[in-house]
Amino acid sequence: MPESPSPHDPRNAALRIRRWFEPALLVVTVGALLVGGLAWAAGATSTADAAWMVGTAVAIVPALAWMIHALRRGRTGVDLIAVLSLGGTLAVHEYLAGSLVAVMLATGQALDSAAQHRASHDLRALLERAPRFAHRRTSGGLETVPVEQVHIGDVLQVNPGEVVPVDGLVRDGAAVLDEAVLTGEPTPVERAAEDPVRSGAVNAGSAFELRAGTSAAGSTYSGIVRLAQQASAERAPVVRLADRYATWFLPLAMLLAGAAWLITGTAVGAVSVLVVATPCPLLLAVPVAIVSGMSRASRIGVIIRDGAALENLGCASTAILDKTGTLTAGRPAVIEITTAPTNTPREVLRLAASLDQASPHVLAEAIVMHARRQNLALTEPREASEQPGRGMSGIVDGKRVEVGKLALPEEKPRWVSAALNRAVLDAAAIAWVSCEGDLQGAVLLRDPVRNDAPRTLKRLRRAGLHRLVMLTGDRAEPAREVATVLGLDWVHAERTPAGKVACVRDETTRATTIMVGDGVNDAPALAAATVGVAMGARGATASSEAADVVLTTDRLDRLADAMSIARRARGIAVQSAAIGMCLSIIAMGFAAFGRLPPAAGALLQEGIDITVITNALRALGRGRRDEPAVPPSTEDLLNHFASQQQKLRETLHLVRDTADLVSADPTSAKALTSLLQTREFLNRRLLPHEHAEEAQLYPALAGLLGSPDATATMSRMHAEIDRLSRRLGTHAEQAESHGHITSEQAQDLLATLYGLYAVLRLHFAQEEENYFALADPDRTP
Repeated sequence: MPESPSPHDPRNAALRIRRWFEPALLVVTVGALLVGGLAWAAGATSTADAAWMVGTAVAIVPALAWMIHALRRGRTGVDLIAVLSLGGTLAVHEYLAGSLVAVMLATGQALDSAAQHRASHDLRALLERAPRFAHRRTSGGLETVPVEQVHIGDVLQVNPGEVVPVDGLVRDGAAVLDEAVLTGEPTPVERAAEDPVRSGAVNAGSAFELRAGTSAAGSTYSGIVRLAQQASAERAPVVRLADRYATWFLPLAMLLAGAAWLITGTAVGAVSVLVVATPCPLLLAVPVAIVSGMSRASRIGVIIRDGAALENLGCASTAILDKTGTLTAGRPAVIEITTAPTNTPREVLRLAASLDQASPHVLAEAIVMHARRQNLALTEPREASEQPGRGMSGIVDGKRVEVGKLALPEEKPRWVSAALNRAVLDAAAIAWVSCEGDLQGAVLLRDPVRNDAPRTLKRLRRAGLHRLVMLTGDRAEPAREVATVLGLDWVHAERTPAGKVACVRDETTRATTIMVGDGVNDAPALAAATVGVAMGARGATASSEAADVVLTTDRLDRLADAMSIARRARGIAVQSAAIGMCLSIIAMGFAAFGRLPPAAGALLQEGIDITVITNALRALGRGRRDEPAVPPSTEDLLNHFASQQQKLRETLHLVRDTADLVSADPTSAKALTSLLQTREFLNRRLLPHEHAEEAQLYPALAGLLGSPDATATMSRMHAEIDRLSRRLGTHAEQAESHGHITSEQAQDLLATLYGLYAVLRLHFAQEEENYFALADPDRTP
């Protein structure tokens, strides 16, 4: 883990000094102003002047230091006006005005410090919660060791209330975790045995054992902490924008001050102009808005490295997105199981998953997870071995089973050719399954598009992005298919890391560009973009460290949220600066003609500063949401029906398999059996699910979306699914009465089956994009 900040670090010493100095400065300047006011009321004018002079003199010393610090950083203008106004009041003996300016500066600095303290609370909390020790299980029991001594493969015990020290897998049983620091979701989540767990989560249940998957330095939380340590409001480019404003604001103030001297015939008029020209709106309100926006983003699981990244994120017009792990889930999933005529999909899946339990390969993991979701009873394999590039081999139920890239016969059976054709059309990987040397089936796997990707990309366009580009090292065909589904403007496929950098640089020359990725090979491209955004929840540490923005939760929609926050914060920053300067210019005009004495001008400027700083703090708020806020009860319904629909999707292939059998030989017994199974699936599982959605989910969504008409299209889809299911049921009854599917039925039955399959696929996709993506999938009801 990153080391704790040293107490001897000069930066930390400066922070400690600032914590007490700014409140002390405010107390001294306010005290001097009040003492002077009381003395003036008692008739002791010389005492009053002395008190006000002390307050002014106390403030001018740090003001000079701020000016020198700004000059060293290449900033000029705004700090110079503050020093001139304080010095001017002392020179013309306008001590009350000087005291008011001093209070104004001290108040502004205190407000700025308080805003930064509040805005960086979430980032500091990451540092404070960083785990320092771990409980490692050894042959002699448990030993407590520094987290830096944890190695991959160590078995750790995480006690109740402790922070998970490193990334890993739950060893056995279940773990209940509070992931609020990582995701912003306050509801605990449950992780079963062999489920991955990220460091930084808090054990909200009983003690559990964790098998370390990374070292402390390579863990998720360590990467986030390193990023948090670098976050600073000092580098906000809108502050530089304030200095650009000052390039004309300073000459204007000096010109009006000179004009006031000529018009009024005294230096007091010039000092009055300088007093109301003190540029606290530029010095304070702008960075307060920027830091507040960074804080708001951190609360939803988006860590923004600095103010420069926030401003650029808020004005970007082009987004370049990696495919794998960004637009897609980043892990393969089983999409179909094709079998030989002598076998069934469930048996083929059981054999493959039983053997693949012994393999760490990502495809094997996907097959095992799919089998467990199907509640299949898996057998422990024996003599399991893996050949790189070929697959697994072992004994399952006393028979030799092989899974992977197997040799295919020269004369391929029809079902093998069909599986190969589907793999090409769906851009899927194939894991062939054989038993005792005979091919039994094929498992097709593909990296699916994220459910939240289509909706997120639409939100990004609404947020101001005009060009969406995919950048991937994958083949052109699967890349173009994903791009077509998501409506992207351009695709760069089969790119090496160097090629990705070249593409990003080319796009960046034309517009402010954000690059979103998650892999090690994305790190150079992230660094080349105007703003690099890393999917840090599962992404590589290298990509997170190269990025300007890190999404700490595995949700792409957080990028749209972050862009909305950045645009709002940037807009509030510019608005605060513009309002403050306009009001100051008006006041300077009155002062130039002698209508605003220094003391009154200082008091007026104090009000202006408080107004714009208060306005800047609005960036901490939520603002207007472009997505509806989902009530917990509706979110529970969404997650419930989304889970049911995922299980239905995994059985949906039965409809198309039946159509294929009918097309091959409608009168066969196997075609009739498959048709009856399809009818059973529709009547017992799918239609009750659709009817429950219509009765429970859609009324809740109508209230959420503001109109019953919002779900009208989906209700119409339900009606079409009902119609096609009844038609298929009628065909099944006729075929059952004849003992086979008749030739007269075949053509209409095929149309019904393929039509039903297409409608269901489209309906599921629409629900997942429009409705289920609104909910947090990690929420536990």
